[in-house]
Amino acid sequence: MPLTPIRFSIEVPGSVPVDAALIAPEAGPAKALFVFAHGAGAGMRHPFMVQLSVALAAHGIATLRFQFPYMQQQSKRPDSPDVAGNTIRAAVAEATQRMPGVPLFAGGRSFGGRMTSVAQAAAPLPGVQGLVFVGFPLHGPKAPSTERAAHLAQVAVPMLFLQGTRDDLADLPLIRDATASLGERATLHVVEGGDHSFEVLVRSGRTEDEVRAELAGTIAQWTAQCVARQGLHGSVSP
Repeated sequence: MPLTPIRFSIEVPGSVPVDAALIAPEAGPAKALFVFAHGAGAGMRHPFMVQLSVALAAHGIATLRFQFPYMQQQSKRPDSPDVAGNTIRAAVAEATQRMPGVPLFAGGRSFGGRMTSVAQAAAPLPGVQGLVFVGFPLHGPKAPSTERAAHLAQVAVPMLFLQGTRDDLADLPLIRDATASLGERATLHVVEGGDHSFEVLVRSGRTEDEVRAELAGTIAQWTAQCVARQGLHGSVSP
């Protein structure tokens, strides 16, 4: 049976309330809670977002998905970093209130992941132990650059980068260099044959379900390592 999300709205300072949904594991308490922001072109109800959230629940990880204000208002123009950051902070606060004591992580698909890291770089998100990027948009199409990664030097918590080898928004050698420059804070997991949406070619012999399982398993393993590291060192920093 599919998991039934808990639906609610989140008040965003200086903006409109936004829709949100929490999916929690059915078997036992959650091992972690992932505040999962959507990409620029599709909201929290996109099948990829929902299906990855369900896959994470099978690993004991809860997810809190939410809309950015522009998506809530059905606008095509993404919010400014300030508005996006305020929304992410409100979602993190909501997550803490709904599942107190559960190890907290944040990030998201493409735009949502990058806005989360911009917010974290500006001022740490309270309680967040690490960031997960499900396709970090390092540059625009056919415009290789690492400028969008410059702010990551100001992020002190561990970061997981999930990147496809065919991602036209993250040239693989450049994302390798960008993550390597961050030292032990960054972990790069490469999905063979995946594009920016983690779709693979038919000739690869892989299915979308297999790719989502790889993503969910990698996130689950990495978050568990972060939680264990914090337990050993009493800090969210590596």
